[in-house]
Amino acid sequence: MLALLGFLTIAIFLALILTKRMSVIAALIVVPTVFALLGGITADLGSMMLEGITGVAPTGIMLAFAILYFGIMNQAGLFDPIISSILKLIKGDPTKIVIGTAVVAMVSHLDGSGASTFLITIPAFLPLYDKLGIRRIVLAGIVALGAGTMNLVPWGGPTARAASALNTDATNIFNPIIPAIIAGVLWVLFVAYLLGKKERKRLGVQAIEYDYHSELTEEEKALKRPKLFWVNLFLTILVIVALVQTWLPLSIVFMVGFAIALLVNYPNPKVQQERITSLAPSVITVSMIIFAAGIFTGILSGSGMIDAMAESMISIIPESLGGTMAVIVAVFSMPLSLLFTPDSFYFGVLPVISQTASAYGIESLEMARAAILGQMTTGFPLSPLTGSTFLLIGLAEVDLGDHQRFIFKWAFGTTIVMTIVAIITGAIPLF
Repeated sequence: MLALLGFLTIAIFLALILTKRMSVIAALIVVPTVFALLGGITADLGSMMLEGITGVAPTGIMLAFAILYFGIMNQAGLFDPIISSILKLIKGDPTKIVIGTAVVAMVSHLDGSGASTFLITIPAFLPLYDKLGIRRIVLAGIVALGAGTMNLVPWGGPTARAASALNTDATNIFNPIIPAIIAGVLWVLFVAYLLGKKERKRLGVQAIEYDYHSELTEEEKALKRPKLFWVNLFLTILVIVALVQTWLPLSIVFMVGFAIALLVNYPNPKVQQERITSLAPSVITVSMIIFAAGIFTGILSGSGMIDAMAESMISIIPESLGGTMAVIVAVFSMPLSLLFTPDSFYFGVLPVISQTASAYGIESLEMARAAILGQMTTGFPLSPLTGSTFLLIGLAEVDLGDHQRFIFKWAFGTTIVMTIVAIITGAIPLF
């Protein structure tokens, strides 16, 4: 009975959000509550919800302040010298331009936001691509690869969701796959080289001058703090080192980092409030999803639904495949981005398959690492289920179908490369 109730909860949840009949936040709260009541699970229901919310609270706080921190750094112009330097170095060589595009996309995606990455990178490079005649499909594809690979950061949506769903710290998932991510970054640069070389063969090298700052609005220029570049860079490096070394909990690192960044770059209290307000929509949306997910996972776990579903799946999975579940999930994680939204996969599917895999000696953290190697990381800039994908193709003015056909094999290749390295380093088990 509990297993059936759990599968119905997940099925209805997926159906509602995939057909857009209900918002993700509402579905995460309403669906499990309704099915718990239908199943007669009324005792301690409130405690289950509260326990779930308490479990995801650190992740929700971390994500909120990570968005605020990197948002402030972006507005203050931390990444501008990097972008400008790359644009000066690449000049009119298509190969260098495509590689530079990948680097800027990856650096821009340090905030974990696809929308901001696309809004920074596409407008900066599009005039240059058009002047030289480089195909826009290459621009969209390379930006997608760079953003997708960097979307594995602990404060990015997939890793944060996986941590929330499994009630763990994001660094427990992220740190062991750092070598795999480095391999993914190198692969993206290699792909950029191949595509850029092809464009250079077609177009040749041209002499050209291009000013990135001419693309900025007056309001954006007024917010820049070029004299504080080294201070901001040092602070950001310190924050990232503190995250990887876990000197403090992730949420505390970003809270302290954000407070310092805000005070240093915008000491005027009125300006501080304006900067926070400008970033508020992203913060509120993501934080609400995480806390709503706490109710979803709290009810499914506290009621025993997840355990019951896992037991039923164990009974039908062949013994020979059980030990390879992590590898199977990793390999298919990128294409699954075309079928599942990040919320539906990480909150609806991951807890069940993780619990099932535990029967074969595979830890839930290993399943989470396998999932984030592609599910809405390398796959999110191709998925029609995310709004940022349409922002990407809209800014680059390319067709979604053309974009998917062009970059799918390279994105899938990124996941395969990272999976191989993750297996070699022991981040996920082969058997």
